[in-house]
Amino acid sequence: MARCQNPEIDSFILGNVEEHPVDVVSLTAGKFGLSRSSINRYVRRLIDDGLLVAEGKTKARHYKLRNIVNETFKIEGITKNLSEDTVWRYRVLPFLNDVPQNIIDICQYGFTEMFNNVIDHSVSESAVVSIERTAATTDISVRDFGVGVFQKIQNDFNLPDPQSALLELSKGKLTSDKANHAGEGIFLTSRMFDEFSLLSGGLSYIKTRTDDFEWLIETGDTESEFIGTNVRMAISNSAPWTTKRVFAEFLGDAIGYRKTQVSIKLGKYPGEQLVSRSQAKRILARFDEFSEVTLDFEGIDTIGQAFADEVFRVFGNNHPDIELFALNANEDVQMMIDHVRSQQTKA
Repeated sequence: MARCQNPEIDSFILGNVEEHPVDVVSLTAGKFGLSRSSINRYVRRLIDDGLLVAEGKTKARHYKLRNIVNETFKIEGITKNLSEDTVWRYRVLPFLNDVPQNIIDICQYGFTEMFNNVIDHSVSESAVVSIERTAATTDISVRDFGVGVFQKIQNDFNLPDPQSALLELSKGKLTSDKANHAGEGIFLTSRMFDEFSLLSGGLSYIKTRTDDFEWLIETGDTESEFIGTNVRMAISNSAPWTTKRVFAEFLGDAIGYRKTQVSIKLGKYPGEQLVSRSQAKRILARFDEFSEVTLDFEGIDTIGQAFADEVFRVFGNNHPDIELFALNANEDVQMMIDHVRSQQTKA
C-alpha cells in the first residue's frame, strides 16, 4: 500500500520552491529530518498531480510551480454603466476554484476596488485582466489605457509632479470625488495582498509584505513611459489573514482611518537630502486625518534638524492626539529624532 503524503511537507515544498528551485529537496529534507529519497517521492507525486514542473536532468534539475490558471482577457467599451462586481462574478471568480475562502474574499475586494477605479477614474475605454494561479499563489492584474493614476492625482490636486502624487496616494484617504469615494480602496488593497504594485507613466510603486507584517516599499523610474495604469495584486494561497482583520487594523469607528504608514523616501527627490521644513510639510500633509502614523525611514541616511523639528516637535506639539512612530531609522536619523523630541515641550 502506498504511503500517504504528509500535507505539511507538500505545503512546505510548494511554498518554498520559487525561492529554492534547485535545493528545495535538501531544504525540505533538513526541515523535516527525512532523507532526500523520501522527499523526492513527495516531489514526484506533486509533479504527477500537476502542481510542480521539473526541468533539466540530474544535478541541473530544478523545479517550479506549474500554472494551474493562466488567463488574460480584454474588456472593451467600458462605461459608467459597467458593474465591477459583474466582471468579478462571471469573468474572474470561475478561475479561483479550490482557493481558500479568505483568499477569495481578499481577491474580490482588491479586484472590484481596482476595476471600479478603471470605470470611474481612468477615462479608458478598455482594460486587460490577467489571472495566474499556482498551487501556492494567486496573482491578478488589471491594466487600463487611460490617463494614468499618478497623472490624474497630480491634475486633480494641483500637485507639482507625479512623485508628489505617489506620496499622497501612499498615505491613503485620498479622493477627488468625496461624494462617491472614500479614498480607501488602494490603501486597503495594498495592505491585503503579499505584493501590490502600481505602474503608470514613468513611475513604479511596489509594496511587499514582510514576515513581521510590515511592508517593504520600492519605487523607481520605469524604462519607458507606461500609458495608463497597471495594478498587480499577488497573495499566497496559505495566507492566514482575512479582509476583516485588515479592516480592523486600519479602520476606526469614528475617524475612518486609524493608522497609516508612509515611506519617507517617497518625499525625497534624487540628488537632495531631507533638510528643510518645506520638505517636512509636504510629507506631513493630511496627517491630521489619522490617529496613528508610522514613518518608515528605510533608505534614508540622514535628515536635517529643521526637517526633524517640523515633523516630530512642531507637528507633535500642534497635534498631541496623533501618535508618530519612526521605523527603520538608522543611528544618525534616530539621534536627530531623539534630539528634537527632547525639546517637544519647549516653546
